[in-house]
Amino acid sequence: MEPAPRPDPPPAPHGRLPVGTPRQAWGRRPADEAESRALASPLRLRILRLALHEPRTNAELAEALGMHPASVLHHVRTLVDTGFLVAQEVRRGARGSRTRPYLASGKSFYVDTGDHDLRTGGQDLLVTTFLQEVAGLPPGALQTYRLGFRLGPEDLARVRARLHELLEEVAAAPSDPDGEPWSLFVGLHPEPGMSGSAGAQGGAPPTVDP
Repeated sequence: MEPAPRPDPPPAPHGRLPVGTPRQAWGRRPADEAESRALASPLRLRILRLALHEPRTNAELAEALGMHPASVLHHVRTLVDTGFLVAQEVRRGARGSRTRPYLASGKSFYVDTGDHDLRTGGQDLLVTTFLQEVAGLPPGALQTYRLGFRLGPEDLARVRARLHELLEEVAAAPSDPDGEPWSLFVGLHPEPGMSGSAGAQGGAPPTVDP
């Protein structure tokens, strides 16, 4: 007996989300202009990663980034207004102070930036963000793999599809509160200066991982 097909996930929402919306799997769709602009920043992508597994206040995000809270607040508001961060219930802090934490919605993985140019300072946005995030890792903490191969168009499409399937499976899985946070960066590219590399061009539009 074949398993029953899973229902299609709801479309990725536009704009601000209700307070407390949990991280979840959305349906894939093209990003609009405001969403593309919101994601076109290594700093905002780092904020989404910091708030991926547990809610963080603006002050906590600023401390983790080594920045002043006032400098981070604009970026937090931009991510909230475009639905990438979700405001959570207000916390009571020291001496009765009230602070609001924010949690990444997970939407950034499900919007395709497509034709929008995700570059900063002449460099690929995701590569720049990745290099910033791993800059402070201790020696040996970054596990790297490099592989060269030559495939025809159909086999290459199959490899791409399997990669996307694995990434979407991991992205849709619920966070284990007792688990250790990990991050994965995948780069698939044609080999420059080698014959036959032209056939490796194209493929799915870039997707931003929170």
